[in-house]
Amino acid sequence: MEVKNVLVVRFRQLGDAVLTTVICNTIRKTFPDARIDYVLNDNLAALFEGHPSIDRIITFTKEERHDTMTYLKKVWRIMHETRYDVIIDKRSTFNTTPFALFSLHTPIRVALKKPYTWLLYNHRVGSVENTPMIDHILEHLEPLERICPVQYDRKMTLWVSEQEKEDFRTYLQQQGMDLSRPIALIGVTAKLENKTWPKEKMTEVLKRFIECFPEIQLIFNYAPGKEEENARDIYQRLGAPASVFIDVQARSSRQLAAMCDAINLYFGNEGGARHIVHAMQKPSLVVCSPVANPQVWIPQDEVPAVAIRNEEATVDHVWQMLKEFTTKHIKTQL
Repeated sequence: MEVKNVLVVRFRQLGDAVLTTVICNTIRKTFPDARIDYVLNDNLAALFEGHPSIDRIITFTKEERHDTMTYLKKVWRIMHETRYDVIIDKRSTFNTTPFALFSLHTPIRVALKKPYTWLLYNHRVGSVENTPMIDHILEHLEPLERICPVQYDRKMTLWVSEQEKEDFRTYLQQQGMDLSRPIALIGVTAKLENKTWPKEKMTEVLKRFIECFPEIQLIFNYAPGKEEENARDIYQRLGAPASVFIDVQARSSRQLAAMCDAINLYFGNEGGARHIVHAMQKPSLVVCSPVANPQVWIPQDEVPAVAIRNEEATVDHVWQMLKEFTTKHIKTQL
């Protein structure tokens, strides 16, 4: 069997989409001449533009996803425009089953093992407790072993042009940052309050960090609204230190990737931003939420990534871990 066209259906959120690039990278290595199409929510698409393992990004707006007839017509058109040899439905919800339904001639159709996927997919992937997410994602490619040995690639990646990197570095300089000094990106807050490490603890750890590493410049990562409010509150609690550049912001997902390229390490709450940091090959130390299992969500590869379980995240323990991590991964004259 010759693999010419592959469809990877992802949708979902930023972090999930970044993690799933390991599928695209593995397919590119294994079938270098195949065309790889990636289905995403339209608000995520820009981040994956130019990715060497993605040939075409297929997007759906929120309106398209929530209008049944519009959605079905678009899926039908996509599946009849291209004859896919492989469909990897990583999302595997009832709403994504039409991709397989409208392409039953596709020899390899892979989805998660759910009650409604058995009829339309000829390969289903089960879930195993405590399995690292990267390993679980790559299990979707095991059916391809029947065609040829799969060259698995565990590294999640993003691509940002040199011009985009240079433009963001110029912006950092315009904001008063010294690019000859190290930079730490701090995830001071998170989207959901129940997944955010308490601001009192974060403030105390950052206070010690600033005192111990005065040469390191800090950027707070936050989204508009409640996240920004919390970030600025922590900034004021710290006494508005000069080493914290509170107004430096990435205005898009691509700018966030360019920002991650410019930093030396990431510390803070686990979330989509940390996945971008990892994909840009930068070290990270995170405090996991009470519901997140570090063994599952924190990839272990050549990119340094350390997670602290929420129940172990006392101020003293987190500070000791951060101090050691920073000393190891930031080479600077202190």
